[in-house]
Amino acid sequence: MSHDHDDRPGLNAAQAEAALNPPPGRVGGDLVTETLQGLGAATVFGVSGRPAPGLSGALRRSALAYVELGAENNAAFAADAYGRITGEVAVLLLTAGPGALAALPALQEAAAASAPVLAVCAQVPAAGLGGRRHGHPRELRDQQASFREVVKSVHPVRTASQIPSAIAAAWESALTAPHGPVWVEIPEDVLRAETVLPPVSALDATPRELYPRPELTLVAADLLARAARPAIIAGGGVVRADATGKLRALAERIAAPVATTYGGKGAFPWEHPLSLRSWPGDPRVTELLEAADVLLVVGSGLGALSSGGHTFAPRGRVVQIEADAGKLESNHPALGIHSDAREALDALLDAVEPREDATAADRVRTTLETAPVQAADQEQGPAIDQEHGPAAAQGPGPDARVLAAVRAALPDTAPSFWDLTPLTTLAWSAFDTRRPNTMHSAQGAGGSGYALPSATGAAFADPTTPVLAVTGEDDAPHTAAELTTARRYGLPVTWLIVDGDGDRGDGGDGGDGDHEDRDGGPDALRPDLVALAESLGVPALRSTPASLATDLTTALRAPGPSVIVLRAR
Repeated sequence: MSHDHDDRPGLNAAQAEAALNPPPGRVGGDLVTETLQGLGAATVFGVSGRPAPGLSGALRRSALAYVELGAENNAAFAADAYGRITGEVAVLLLTAGPGALAALPALQEAAAASAPVLAVCAQVPAAGLGGRRHGHPRELRDQQASFREVVKSVHPVRTASQIPSAIAAAWESALTAPHGPVWVEIPEDVLRAETVLPPVSALDATPRELYPRPELTLVAADLLARAARPAIIAGGGVVRADATGKLRALAERIAAPVATTYGGKGAFPWEHPLSLRSWPGDPRVTELLEAADVLLVVGSGLGALSSGGHTFAPRGRVVQIEADAGKLESNHPALGIHSDAREALDALLDAVEPREDATAADRVRTTLETAPVQAADQEQGPAIDQEHGPAAAQGPGPDARVLAAVRAALPDTAPSFWDLTPLTTLAWSAFDTRRPNTMHSAQGAGGSGYALPSATGAAFADPTTPVLAVTGEDDAPHTAAELTTARRYGLPVTWLIVDGDGDRGDGGDGGDGDHEDRDGGPDALRPDLVALAESLGVPALRSTPASLATDLTTALRAPGPSVIVLRAR
């Protein structure tokens, strides 16, 4: 029997010579950097001055750009953002023990957002593993156990020869739908030890495609074609799969109104006649979706944040397309189709018969025009004025004016990263992103300190495009040190810090907003964030809602980082 090996990766003359005569002075860390380069990585994230043992020299000998942030969690947030913006694997280097554990919240955020992050973490020397407690620095009894329930997959290494295969397998896992963070663990002595293994080459880590089962596609297509009142909910899986065009084509073919979850912002054009815009938030849109006789849910598990705290109750047949098998029917009985959103929508477009309904756009318009304006609710989500969009959201309130100023200043292609503030909860519903994959917030782990380091990572993904970070004043001191990172690299990051009173639109007590620094009150304890930024060499100014659009426009157009502190009074 003959075998055709033409499709196997081969070596050129230089690679063959290096394989036969490996250059001296290489260590296990070189196998790591060579593997990453062979897989296509160009940038890796880590902590300033403290890459994992054995990797410092390897990084200097490689062509990889090592981006240094001030803390492990911030480096992980930066890698998360880089992966979200590029759609490529973002590499994160971590030290063992406390350094690794510090990155857990950010890796949880990456898991919730399906961001492809590859964390390469050091481990204590191999002699200290397997329950043998030798008292090595940074020793944990089972480091993998701390991450196994957070990341998508874990890939332990115990010898140098295992490094290329483990990293390639992790790379493939990170990019196979659903995307997610992955974990590679290598003992410090393996990273440091000299190796005679040849330089790494000829790697293949092509992600597996996730196609829908054809019999399920046929049933879904029949249901949608025969539905009297179909509707669609689009989640973040549509954006991550680059399936927005296919979603629009399907919605138009079957005349189905489309609402997006907060994570699915931009999956469907905001001003399209069939667009119900961001949801949940108002009862009329919810009622339209619940009343659909066939509801197609694409790229969402309809978790708490995407269903009004699990209050959403569809009354018709649900068809759910989801790449994460664990989310299929996790909240509602459905015809569950385990597939990447792009592949499933493509299959449906081939199978579904066109459906005529001249009233669909009218029902959408009537729903949006009569949707009531409500106060923002942190748990249930804010309602918006769907007729006039974000500028009129929440009526003439101060938060809506601030959000409208941000929208006016932010270029359509510019990504933004939001810490959890009352302004953010309004933005989830009322902010028109114009482009998919441009608005990101800490919806998974929900911790503070997400926005600035994430914006830093996004700026490395595309240094030619300005990036906006939005943070509440109380949370700003936690990550202010990363301004030095933005300044050191000259990144076009504008940090908008919204004071607590500005978030509420008044003094926080329903009064006139007149706070005095008396008797060591809250304001007396607040740092001067403008002075802090300036002390780090970053231009900063105080703004008001009236001048915010102008101030933001100027900052976003200027080179390098800048800080704007928004005061409501």
